[in-house]
Parts: sequence; C-alpha cells; structure tokens
Amino acid sequence: MVKGISRQIVVIDSPDQKLFEKAIFIVRNDAFREGVTARALVQEARRVARNCAGERARDSLFSRCLPWITAFIGGGFVAVAWLMTVFFSL
Repeated sequence: MVKGISRQIVVIDSPDQKLFEKAIFIVRNDAFREGVTARALVQEARRVARNCAGERARDSLFSRCLPWITAFIGGGFVAVAWLMTVFFSL
C-alpha cells in the first residue's frame, strides 16, 4: 500500500566507488523548521558520509599492524621448533 507522504532526501556521491555509488540521507520533517539551511544540511550529510568511509583510517597503528605482528611471532615459534628438532636429532 502506498501512503501519501513526501519526504526530502540528500544524495551524496561516494568518494571511493569500489563498493558504493551514493549515500542517501532521509531528511527529518522538522529539520528546516529548526533554521537549518540546505547548504548546512548537505555539509552535514557529507561530514557523516566522510566519517563513515574514513572509520577504518582512524584505527590505531597497533590494530593495523596486529596481523603482521602475530604472523612474525608465529613464524618465530615455528623457526624455534624447527631448530630444536634439528638440534636434538643430532
């Protein structure tokens, strides 16, 4: 059933279009009654889209390096186990 309500939306193009083409924001009905301009509305939509897209970039250095750190530690354990096997088999 179609209801007779019209909504306003803001469509923002994605800066990195590998996965997403656009972001669509549905504007609250009372947004313009609070004195928000169309320009401020678009700026806020862009800010929110940027923050969502840049969330991975704000990760700490440790969390970005954790896979490499664990790989090197695991490789070190394997190397030590191999050396111990070679050393004790002589």
